[in-house]
Amino acid sequence: MKTHPLFPKVNALLHGCDYNPEQWLDRPDILEEDIHLMKQAGVNTVTLGVFSWSMYEPTEGEYRFEWMHKIMDDLYKNGIYTILATPSGARPAWLDEKYPEAMRTNLKRVKNLHGLRHNHCITSPAYRRLVHEMDVKLAEEFGSHPGLILWHISNEFGGECACELCAEKFRTYLREKYHNNIEELNQAWWTTFWSHRFNDFDQIEPPASHGEKSIHGLNLDWKRFTTVNTRDFMEAEMAVFREKTPDIPITTNFMHLYAALDYNQMAKPLDVISWDSYPKYGDPDRSLYDISVENAFDHVTMRSFKKDRPIMMMESVPSLVNWHEYNKPKRPGVHRITALQAIACGSDTVQYFQWRKGRGSFEQYHGAVMDHLGRSDTRVFRDVEALGAALAALKEVQGSLVKAQAAILFDWDNRWAIDDAAAFSDKSKKYEQTCIDLFRLFVKNGVEVDLISSEESFADYQVLVAPMLYLLKPGVARRMKEFTEAGGQLLATYITGYVDEHTLCYLGGFPGDGLTELFGLYTEEIDTLFPKDTNGAAFLEDAPVEGTYKVRDYCEIVKLQGARTLAVYTDDFYKNTPVVTVNPCGKGKAYYVAARMEASGMEAVLRYLWQQAGIEPKSLPEGVEYHRRLGEGVAYDFYLNYTNEEKTVTTEQGVDLLTGSAVGGKTVLPPLGVIVCRVQL
Repeated sequence: MKTHPLFPKVNALLHGCDYNPEQWLDRPDILEEDIHLMKQAGVNTVTLGVFSWSMYEPTEGEYRFEWMHKIMDDLYKNGIYTILATPSGARPAWLDEKYPEAMRTNLKRVKNLHGLRHNHCITSPAYRRLVHEMDVKLAEEFGSHPGLILWHISNEFGGECACELCAEKFRTYLREKYHNNIEELNQAWWTTFWSHRFNDFDQIEPPASHGEKSIHGLNLDWKRFTTVNTRDFMEAEMAVFREKTPDIPITTNFMHLYAALDYNQMAKPLDVISWDSYPKYGDPDRSLYDISVENAFDHVTMRSFKKDRPIMMMESVPSLVNWHEYNKPKRPGVHRITALQAIACGSDTVQYFQWRKGRGSFEQYHGAVMDHLGRSDTRVFRDVEALGAALAALKEVQGSLVKAQAAILFDWDNRWAIDDAAAFSDKSKKYEQTCIDLFRLFVKNGVEVDLISSEESFADYQVLVAPMLYLLKPGVARRMKEFTEAGGQLLATYITGYVDEHTLCYLGGFPGDGLTELFGLYTEEIDTLFPKDTNGAAFLEDAPVEGTYKVRDYCEIVKLQGARTLAVYTDDFYKNTPVVTVNPCGKGKAYYVAARMEASGMEAVLRYLWQQAGIEPKSLPEGVEYHRRLGEGVAYDFYLNYTNEEKTVTTEQGVDLLTGSAVGGKTVLPPLGVIVCRVQL
């Protein structure tokens, strides 16, 4: 497989951190010591300038960049490269004093005061002008610096603004989307309900808790608009660097499964996908393996946005954070295995927020490589130093990619629509958790899987899983049919195909838009179960899966139109009616699971699909995670043991890059141990 190293100039996996030297300009001794310690810890890159606006431009039009020039020069002389951020994530006080329109207005129509981060209106012409001027200066000042490897746009985009500037831009968006035809919008939003019809686009306001919030189409279009507007702002920043420094790639840092922006859309113009990883390690009610698998879901979500290149774990923490409900330090060994998990899942970087703890303000206790103690013989520093050595040993992994034969559909539009639907149960919809639970079954069996939007191509996969695909975008049903006809194994679940892109229900049966024919059935009713309700799915004797499995939360009552029953309900008035079905379609098959079946039942179904698709699962001990990255003529097999016990895995013949030792056959993983086996293909 052709590799794609992110930063050939560095020619290494990146090991780095956010660095805030502007907080220490009065301590040149600390700045000098920082560089010495970074080299000791194997740090080869830092992110600078994320929140430096007030230092760059203390008053409007007065620019001071000399301090940053010195920092970047000193770092580069010592072999440390720079990711330079634009400072648009937090504004100086003079800007809000002079241009109050730049301050954000919340959905209750109250304008915020100066402060915090991302407290800005991204529609504001004044704010956009000042950001543009700053970006031009940054490109001119630092664009040719030999240590610069990446532009970082703003920081953790988020939030929404409902000021009149944004409201009018929203109306413009709606006019364009609905062809300046208010009746087209009224039909799409079904506004005759509750007499909510509009006579003109000027009557439309963004959703509000004290105003209109009952029109699902309005709510969904507002969320879409917020993504469009945020992406427009991001691309306006990017345009400066595209013009002035076309050879320097561009990123911005995403956050977990952030609900307010459609990352599928935000990712498209970026050169590199990066994200910030802060799992709640140390929760006594959950195993390290369980927490880490959910973190792997996030890594894979990010990786799947651009499958032709590695991602970046832009932020993580070597110890603890300061904003969780309970802030617990990572236990010995946890930092190493969780950092190497990022590499296993497709990242070419391990980066931290932050290098040195600040003395004051909100993040003064946020974990860092350097504590207030100021010593390099701490447990945390030694962990970081050891990881730096491990990443150096994995240098050849850079640029290698993960090739998955299966995909799970994970759509932000669908997520928004399900959450907003006045249906089912607000307590048990759990769309994200349902996707994570299915992903967990792939990880348990060592089967690589991508997490993709329903708008992406399905052609590269043999197995496609569509959990709770409530909202169908145009063309998705047709492409699902084409995937199956070509030989794919398709699995859909309850609550699939209920509404179109405007959240209007399909007529003629669910799943709609032709999926009733693809799956050979239609849904007549859905039973939402109380927590104490019970039911089961019993597989028939001639089914390829055996056993009876519990179901919970949701049971659809389906009627067959050509599909074959594989399992039936065990209880209630719909006892002995179909719960799992299969319908041949061309060279492939379409499976439907009409209830939320327990994990062991879903695993049994998936294992049959993998068998049909020629995908061979791995036999992994409990608590061990496996991933494979592919290079040119070589594979890198990662085995990660999240338990406090030795585990035995079966590896192919190769070399463990972390130790240089030959491995093959039965191999013992120590507690919290990791093997990275290079295998010649």
